[in-house]
Order: sequence, then structure tokens, then C-alpha cells
Amino acid sequence: MNGRISADELKKLTGSRGEAQLVDVRTASEYAAGHVPGAINIPMEQIEARLDDLRPDCPIVLICHSGGRARLTAALLEPRRTDVTVLDGGTSAWVSAGFPVVVNAATRWALERQVRLVAGLLVATGAVLALTVNPHWLYLSGFVGLGLTFAGLTNICAMASLLCKMPWNRSRRLKAAATSVQGQTCSLRNVSSAGGDGETMLS
Repeated sequence: MNGRISADELKKLTGSRGEAQLVDVRTASEYAAGHVPGAINIPMEQIEARLDDLRPDCPIVLICHSGGRARLTAALLEPRRTDVTVLDGGTSAWVSAGFPVVVNAATRWALERQVRLVAGLLVATGAVLALTVNPHWLYLSGFVGLGLTFAGLTNICAMASLLCKMPWNRSRRLKAAATSVQGQTCSLRNVSSAGGDGETMLS
């Protein structure tokens, strides 16, 4: 049975190096927007294909925004691992407890959230124009609906591909960071958040 751990308990646990492997199962953009220090990013949909990234020598703590995706991921891992724990309340609980998070200095909305916003706007626009201008605008809403259905069935989303090419979603060049390797751990020098890219710690 997979257990749960509170933010306070996890904070004490992270004080002891090597006690657990922290895995953030959100999307890469959500992870960059703020994650528990020391957590690696393996999105929920990739977890079964990346089992080798999970350390066999220590327990795993799964983290998401509020705990829902982490519990679903724990269920996927249950046949293979019995040492999986979920951070109760997710990153939200961690932040509410006043603990620091590591954020990308130039954060952006998660791509999935952008797709939901654009799709919703297109459907609403099509419906309003169909009622006020011309009934044929209803085809716009239907087209978006078909596109989302196709994306769900094939995992190919044309809207997401288009949004990836937008200026605000283009990858930024990271400044060189000094690393020090000790066993399996790395320490990354923070880059100033004052107009720079990279990661910084917020408390």
C-alpha cells in the first residue's frame, strides 16, 4: 500500500542526504515554474517508460501540484515498487508550509494550460459568432472539438505543436553553471534572477 507524507515530514527527510528520491510528475513547464528542491522531473505519462531513472536503493516520494497525479502515478508503480510515497497536498502544501521552491527565472504557462485556454477561446468565439453573426461560425467550435478528439486518440496535437513555435515558448539559452559531483548528487550554482535565465531558489 502506497503511503503519504506531509510537507513537514518531507522537509525533515530531505535534511538527510540519500534518504529518498523525490520525483515531480508534473509537466516540464509546471516543474520549471516551481518545484521542491532536489526533485527530478518525470511526467506522469512517462513514468512507466523511465523506470530505470528511479533509484532502486531508496524510497520514492512522488510530487505533483496537489497530490492527485502523484497518487495516480503511485498506482502505476505499485506492481513494481512497494516503497512509493506521495507528498500529501503536493507542491501547494509545500509552499503553504513556507518552504522554498526552485523556479526557472523566466517561467511560462504549461503548454497543456495554453492549449486549454486557446481551445476554450476558439469554442466560445465560434459559439458567440454563430449566435450573433452567422450560424456557419458554429463550424469553428466543431472543428476545435474534432481536433481535441483527434489529439486524445493519437497523442498528436496540432495546436500544441503550433504553440511550441510561439516566441514565448521558445527555449532560452542557459548560462553556464558550475557543478560539483559527489557520488550521485550534483550541486548547481544558482544564476541571478535579475534579468537572467536558469534556476533560482525562492522562499
